[in-house]
Amino acid sequence: MLSSAKGTGEIHILDIRHIGDSNTSASASIADEIARGLGAPFNLKTLPTILLYDERGLRLYDKITTDAPEYYPFGAEEEILREHAYDIVQLMHSRTGGIVRGEVVVELGAGSLRKTSRILRASSELVPQPSPIPPSTYFALDLEERELRRTLTELNMSEIGSLLSGKVETKGLLGTYDSGLRFISDGGLPTSDKEDEFHIPLQGYEEPARKRNAPSNSSDSTIVDGGLTPPSSPFRPPIHLIFLGSSLGNFESGEDTQFLRSLPLRPGSGDTLLLGLSHHTDPKDIELSYNDPEGYTREFIMNGLRAAGNALGNPHLFDLNNWKYVNKYNEAERVHEAYYKCAHLHQIRIPQSSQDVQFLEGELYSESDIFRLFSGAHLRPIHRWVDSTGRHSLFLLERPPFMFPLLPAPTADLGAYVPFSVPGTDDWLDIWAAWDFVTLRMIPHTMLHQKPIDLRHICLFYLGHVPAFLDIHLSMLLKEPNAEPEEFKCIFERGIDPNVDDPTKCHDHSEVPQNEKDWPSLESILSFRLRVRKRLLKLYADISSGKVPMTRNVARVLSMTYEHEGMHLETLLYMLIQRAGTGTTPPPDFAPPVWESLMKSWKHAPKPSSDTVVVDATTVTIGIDDIEIEDEDPAKSHDVVGHMFGWDNESPKRRVAVRSFIIEWRPITNGEFYEFYRRPVQDGNDRLHDGKRSKLTLPASWAMIDHGEIKVRTLYGPIPIQVAWDWPVLTSYDNLSIYASVKGGRIPTEPELRVFLDKFESGYEGGANTGFRNWHPVPATMGLDKYGGKGHNGGVWEWTSTVFDEHEGFVASSRYPGYAADFFDGAHNVVLGGSYVTIPRISERRSFRNWFQRGYPYAWAGARIVYDPE
Repeated sequence: MLSSAKGTGEIHILDIRHIGDSNTSASASIADEIARGLGAPFNLKTLPTILLYDERGLRLYDKITTDAPEYYPFGAEEEILREHAYDIVQLMHSRTGGIVRGEVVVELGAGSLRKTSRILRASSELVPQPSPIPPSTYFALDLEERELRRTLTELNMSEIGSLLSGKVETKGLLGTYDSGLRFISDGGLPTSDKEDEFHIPLQGYEEPARKRNAPSNSSDSTIVDGGLTPPSSPFRPPIHLIFLGSSLGNFESGEDTQFLRSLPLRPGSGDTLLLGLSHHTDPKDIELSYNDPEGYTREFIMNGLRAAGNALGNPHLFDLNNWKYVNKYNEAERVHEAYYKCAHLHQIRIPQSSQDVQFLEGELYSESDIFRLFSGAHLRPIHRWVDSTGRHSLFLLERPPFMFPLLPAPTADLGAYVPFSVPGTDDWLDIWAAWDFVTLRMIPHTMLHQKPIDLRHICLFYLGHVPAFLDIHLSMLLKEPNAEPEEFKCIFERGIDPNVDDPTKCHDHSEVPQNEKDWPSLESILSFRLRVRKRLLKLYADISSGKVPMTRNVARVLSMTYEHEGMHLETLLYMLIQRAGTGTTPPPDFAPPVWESLMKSWKHAPKPSSDTVVVDATTVTIGIDDIEIEDEDPAKSHDVVGHMFGWDNESPKRRVAVRSFIIEWRPITNGEFYEFYRRPVQDGNDRLHDGKRSKLTLPASWAMIDHGEIKVRTLYGPIPIQVAWDWPVLTSYDNLSIYASVKGGRIPTEPELRVFLDKFESGYEGGANTGFRNWHPVPATMGLDKYGGKGHNGGVWEWTSTVFDEHEGFVASSRYPGYAADFFDGAHNVVLGGSYVTIPRISERRSFRNWFQRGYPYAWAGARIVYDPE
């Protein structure tokens, strides 16, 4: 393959245009695409975007970026890279700690390299000393060989070229996106001048073609295991892809997701993608950006007709006097549309035309569009940089070991499988991947018999409890024996939640061994877990085959056990964070946070123009009508389609009148509570002082270090509180209630908070910090005028002042009678929402009600303040 690069002097360019289509030349393929596009029906005719980027087109585009300031995407990216290139490169290498010998950087559609030169310069600064064989290789992928050679030559001859010498080698790839990605996936990337020196075999991301949320008859034990064991293959250097200029917007809606999903980024490998995206903004700015007053963009676009004629063998096929450029922004679709419009009736040989010819559609992305795109492509944002005008972003992304997709919208083709109805096997595979990741890769064996929190069992208990709970309920449903060993149901049936003030007071629970030697071994628990998972998948297979009918009873057990696993995943993590830095393993195979870079971006993030918002009096619906007794009603027992399942305390639906109130846009932050906690206690202020003892307690989410320094706990270990200053503080209701009272307010009631969240919560689809988007809280984003106040709270549950108690119409579950009723003790309060590790099925269901004891310090819960109007 390298033979095509020989003889090119200082510039090595690999011709990969033949990759993926061995029987057709690139020019013939483009000609065929042109003919197909022009042969389409009236007003559906198209020309391929690739025509814009011939040699002359690339030079014209370079002129746009130099002389047309109205074209904001280029200037926006240049601004971001000028200010943040070093941070970007550091974050690209956060998993490896620096450049790794043999790593590769590939830019898709490299162009003039003006922006890229900043990234390359920053990369060279990570290499301490030059070496005969540079540790990193940069490949510029583009369509025109002479332009590719010119830009690479200019780069190498510049001041930056001398800085790269011996540190970053620069080469070219001549081809299309498709041929380039196929070449990478096939392992064709060399990293030195020796053909056999180093090759990186890569694979694109693939997933079995199952309909999400539909039953499957899969019983593959490798799937059931959920990837327990870390890969044993030898280390392969990372690959970093760069795709700038909002070029992704040129793809049709849906094709952009498919393209990103096809990128050869390996989960948990350190591979990254730096992606540019333009935002939905003022339509006039968008139209001016693509049709500047000096006509540079028009000349660039019209050159595409010349290129089309050249590709068809006749440079004069399209007389430019017969065509004009039409540019408009379709606000409803958030798409910029560009057309060639026939100005004079005329004929051309291929084909006859007197209509518009659509050239490209450039999609502008809203916040929801962005997170839908990344979720569908199985990509996780590591970091985001926004230009000073707020019109363009650069995202650094990775393909994580697991992630939770967006919940499906209710559609006819999904049948029964709507949000909050029956989880499908895909959902189980997702949560098993997360569960196995946490339990088998973040808990060292030395911690299995330890209690990170005294009020909970040892870590090992939870590894057995989750499959035992599932097994018990499958046995009751199917009237079958429990999986072996049957005694596991006695040990692992139910955990503990003792009274904070008097731990001797506790609900009914399993009797567990008191000595380490009496506990079952980890191996026996994992074998049990595997048997239970296979049992569950067999049930799905029986449902799919019709052997077991899908009834409300079946659906309820599947829903309940799935959510139970999600809830205990969170419980285990808020236990483990207490030992982070002294035992718990930080999340492996996710890019670790670079706190300094994150702190900089959080510091400059926009803030609300006012601290509070007035919410008018209204009536709100609390809960759903999921009446469990109806599961046994022959007339309703098969009524599963479209039914929303919940827990007993979510039903029945009830209407509550809410008076007008004033509420803070964002929850109380670490910084705010820290300043409050540190101030001297004033004698006589009984809200803060109880005799000689302060009523405030140190939040369990904080850690007191030597000499009284306070840090904030994360799963990566404690960090300076200055880094987490704007995160919501995680602490008990008692602490936050005191804070609110001293500030002249109070904690909102459940109906008040529900009204506020219904109106202003962006949700998982809109970027909420739930579902493992991050492994830590982030600053809240609510209250910005740009989005009508919509945003997220930073990734925490939110306390309410509503006591968790029996409400009118409440009926305890017959399948799990003590789920809620055991905690109607007056000591617990309702919390709403979800934390950064709450699964979307729970955080997105507005009727879901969690609860904690008011003095419980470990829950990942914060609060915002409400004020009563005067």
